[in-house]
Amino acid sequence: MKRKRESHSLKQEQMAAAMMLLMKRMAGEDPLEFANPTLLDVAVVNADDGVVGLIDETIEAHPELSMISARTIKGINYKTLVLTTLPTVAFRDANEGTAATVAVYENRLVETFIMSPRWVCDKAVADRNEDGPEAYIALAASAMLEAAAQHLATQFYYGLTQSAAVPRHASLGDAKGFPGLHDAVGLKIDENQLVSGPTTVGGATTANGGSSVWMVRSGPTDVNWVWGNNGALEVSDVRIESVADGGGTNQFTAYVQELLAYPGLQIGSRYSVGRIAELDVIATTMMTDDLLSELWAAFPVARKPGMIFMSKRSQFQLQVSRTATNPTGLPAPFPSMWENLPIHVTDAIVDTEVIDIISAT
Repeated sequence: MKRKRESHSLKQEQMAAAMMLLMKRMAGEDPLEFANPTLLDVAVVNADDGVVGLIDETIEAHPELSMISARTIKGINYKTLVLTTLPTVAFRDANEGTAATVAVYENRLVETFIMSPRWVCDKAVADRNEDGPEAYIALAASAMLEAAAQHLATQFYYGLTQSAAVPRHASLGDAKGFPGLHDAVGLKIDENQLVSGPTTVGGATTANGGSSVWMVRSGPTDVNWVWGNNGALEVSDVRIESVADGGGTNQFTAYVQELLAYPGLQIGSRYSVGRIAELDVIATTMMTDDLLSELWAAFPVARKPGMIFMSKRSQFQLQVSRTATNPTGLPAPFPSMWENLPIHVTDAIVDTEVIDIISAT
């Protein structure tokens, strides 16, 4: 009898915890948006001190890597259930039944992909380095990791960028990598959280002068970096090899080292990300607070995003738009926040996107 009471009490506590979580979400206080691990935390657990130091230095310039939460998985892919439709709930009269309804879920496959940046140092040059070959190799490793971080950050936005089997932003997205935010949102206005500068305010655009601003909701059930093979960030031992020069015909002796990782990206639901598209340099298509408000309003109240990513040009346009309405007549400060959402400026979002919105309805 005592066990039954304990079991009943446990169920009550679980129900109370679930109701408290629901109330916090309804109030916009989703605990999943706080204290989530990042790439650096993954590196601390899975890599040596040298790699951790390099990653710590590198990701500071890439907010996509430092601000978006991360998780590890045992293998290289996993299936996740995505809630697409909530069950219906209704009141009832006395002596009246209630129709049973169920939530609708969709199975989605999240994959990680092989990334193995390799750096090569001419042995003759490295051996003559004032601080020894180790210092020269470390310098080469830092440069390669920076290049890898830039590639990951670009993939975060542009991904495969496929539309009707025709690559968009082909020089940016890597077809051998993971899908990015462009792949998740699509091209139709109002289909997801997508608003368009030209469609919203009117005006022409240049052919390939567009840019995008993104609102992102990060967390274990939303936008999340995924690192396969238990999050391994493996750096090989330094080895000496004969490698081909730039011409591809002559050989030289070099120190060779490489990093092996399995990165991927989870985008948990259609409410995890939103895009302001086709921002341009034409006056009527520049970045404004009104466009941010429009995108914000496209998210459900209980699924609001937690951060904003934009290019330097979009940040400048937003600053100029605020200066024009500043009652003091002084230039407005460069914006770093919008309605308590941090604005992260990144080099990974370009200002040369193709004009790709295919529908305004």
